[in-house]
This record gives sequence, structure tokens and C-alpha cells, in this order.
Amino acid sequence: MPPRRSSPTLCLVLLSALACATPGVEEEARIGEDFAHEIKREVVFLADPLVAGYVRDLGERIVAALGPQPFRYDFHVVRDPEVNAFAGPAGHIYIHTGTLLMARNRAELAGVLAHEVGHVALRHVAENLARHRTTGLLRQAGVAAAGILAGPAAAGAANLGSGLAAMAVLNSFGREAEREADAFAVEVLPKVGIDPRGLLSFFETLRNQDPREPPTFLSSHPATEERIRRTRAMIDSGPLPPGLRFHDGGRFEIIQQRVRLLTRPRGHLSRRQP
Repeated sequence: MPPRRSSPTLCLVLLSALACATPGVEEEARIGEDFAHEIKREVVFLADPLVAGYVRDLGERIVAALGPQPFRYDFHVVRDPEVNAFAGPAGHIYIHTGTLLMARNRAELAGVLAHEVGHVALRHVAENLARHRTTGLLRQAGVAAAGILAGPAAAGAANLGSGLAAMAVLNSFGREAEREADAFAVEVLPKVGIDPRGLLSFFETLRNQDPREPPTFLSSHPATEERIRRTRAMIDSGPLPPGLRFHDGGRFEIIQQRVRLLTRPRGHLSRRQP
């Protein structure tokens, strides 16, 4: 979904963060609040308490298994048919309705959420804040700062960064970070009674999509054969606890149906017969 407006406020915050080392917890929390505010202005959330509550409860179960955390994690459902999920600073996790509909069971959804939580808990997002301080994002932020401090004329026709643009940069993870987030999910999911093979099957589902139109999720989280084999090897490296589940008695399927109904184009609604 393209940004609806530029967000110089977020760029100023990032400018401060990117100019130094990896931000500490308090600084990341402040950046996270600004990030979440800008994202809220640029995307459309699915305003349904049942769907949002289901995702939030599942995400909070995963976070609770980690023990005390420096951030209060927030989980958001974005109304967007693309298969995608991303993590913002300080525990702001976003998942598209397209991902909810692509997942075949609760374990697959939990695998995606656990992976994104891993990027925050393992400080990958915070590290990216520092790593990109000399990239184009920093230059964009500098232009945005000039526009605010000296007026629009100072910024000229420059392309100001947006919350979604910042999200794309902050979620550009290398192979090692992706490997660590996958391992994180495989380790934490059994602690909440969920089968980690759901993450593996979700990757396999994405791999089997039309290669001419790969899901957005693949562009930042490539589900390569190597990655699938590595995740399978991690799962098979030791016995899993008994009683792990893929399903939750049909609740997930009810949530999926609700998402379908709420996101169905109006033109698909049946007309009353005369």
C-alpha cells in the first residue's frame, strides 16, 4: 500500500537515532512511539475487535513466554491483501490481512508473529537503526529536517521519507538475522504449546506461490530452499514436547472467515432478489 503522506516527524527522530550507535531501550521506545504514530497515518487497520483481539492475544502469549521484556509489545492488523508482516522499533508488530488469509492454521500465524517478535527481542530492528546511519535514509532524514527548520523551500523537490519507507529499511535483514529470528520462533513456540512446524509449512506455502507475483513477505523475508532446509533441521535437531498443536478448535478458521467478510469488495455482495 503506498504511503498517503510524507512523515518528516519520523525522519527527524530517525536522524537523531541513526547519527549514533544502536539506540538504548529508552531511546528505542521513544522512536517506536513516533514510528507507530506515522504508520497509523499511512495504513488502514482492520477495525474489528474480534480479529484484532485474536492476533493480540496470540502475540502476547508468545511474548509472555520470553519472561520480562523492556517493551510493551503491540500487535496490529493492517487491512491489506498482500502477504506481509513487519516489526517496528520497541515491539510494534504489524500483520496484513493477506497473511491471516494465507495461513492454513493457527500454528502458521503464530510462526509469523514469533519471527517478527524475534527481530525486536534480538535487537535486529535497533541494530538497523544504527547500521543505516550513512545510507540514503539518513540523507532523506536530513532533507526532511531542513524542510521543517527552514520551510518547504529548503527541502525543494526532495522525496521525504515516510513511515512505510522507514519500515522497509528497518526490516531489511541479512541472512544471519533471519536465521536467528527463525531459530527464535522454533524455540519459543513450543513454550506456548504451538507446533513450530507451522513456521516451516508457512514458508513452504509461500515458496509454492506463483513465482511471477511473489508475496511481498518474500521480498524482505526470503523463504529460500536453503532457509526451509535450515528451519527443518532446527526443528528435527531434538525431540519436540508432546501435545503441541497446529489448531485451536476452529477459532482461527472463524477469524479467517470474519476477515474475508470484512474485506470483501462491495461489488461482491449479493443483491436482494425483487
